Amino acid sequence: MKVVFASLVASACAQDAVPWEVYKAFFGKVYNGDDAEDAHKSTFHANMEVIEHQNSLGDGLTFGMNQFTDMTQAEFQEAAGFGWVPAEEHLGSVPILAEHVYQGEALESSIDWEQRGVVTAVKDQGQCGSCWSFSTTGGLEGAWKLATASLTSMSEQHLVDCSTKNVGCQGGNVGVALTFLENTHVCTESSYAYKAIQGTCQSSCSAAIPRGGVTGFSRVGGFFGTTVDDMKSALAHGPVSIALQGNQNAFQHYKSGILKHGCGSQLDHAVLIVGYGTEGGDEYFRIKNSWASTWGDAGYLRISTSNNVCGALNRQAVYPSVSASVAV
Repeated sequence: MKVVFASLVASACAQDAVPWEVYKAFFGKVYNGDDAEDAHKSTFHANMEVIEHQNSLGDGLTFGMNQFTDMTQAEFQEAAGFGWVPAEEHLGSVPILAEHVYQGEALESSIDWEQRGVVTAVKDQGQCGSCWSFSTTGGLEGAWKLATASLTSMSEQHLVDCSTKNVGCQGGNVGVALTFLENTHVCTESSYAYKAIQGTCQSSCSAAIPRGGVTGFSRVGGFFGTTVDDMKSALAHGPVSIALQGNQNAFQHYKSGILKHGCGSQLDHAVLIVGYGTEGGDEYFRIKNSWASTWGDAGYLRISTSNNVCGALNRQAVYPSVSASVAV
């Protein structure tokens, strides 16, 4: 079925190119009655028209089908699990280890930590607003790999259940999560599996990073905000956690290319910048999302570095500090 679906997707994006039944089967869609299915089918065809229109523009940005194509924008906003919360709102103040600003050092022309083997496979947060936990583990997985040469998938569920200053599937903040992890170990994914629902904090697990290994974090940018060069300079140290606005159509339908507009700047979603580069004269940040590899470009997104696209430079980017001295 996956081979058939992929072949159909590649061949065309016209409204009837991919049969509704094939789409349903591929994504395991089940609806509560014929009326509900008819509504989703109608939305699917309407969204296919949006996709076809964008792809006809020839501007390098491609939309495509994914698990959200049968959803209205409101349904997408509920299903995608937007859960980034500013640290200063409801969660209390968070100590900051340092601010990272560009100091005029030479910058690499491009960086891609995923291609350099520092990033784990794309994960899926489901309908839990736990994006903050995936962004947190993504940053730590990269930092620990660079410090110890060991790439280990780390547990989002540990944070959802145990980081009590965050609010589980109702949202959270990467800085708050990293502060929590300064005083405990970081669990492995395999010993504390993700369930997409908040549960009771598990008392034991295998440690991906022993207690004392997370030593703090740095915020990217200075008093006057975050620049592109600040972000590039921070990315020289490893992947960076950011917040952006992801609840618009541009995110719902994104497939490939460089997103330059259409996603707003009202931050609601935490993701991971894994690098930057240039294509056709356009510079971009490359971002790992947590909506499975069926979304976007195998789970990734590229956004323009110009004009603070999606609010990515709204001074909410952080990256962790770790100490390999505690490694076993």
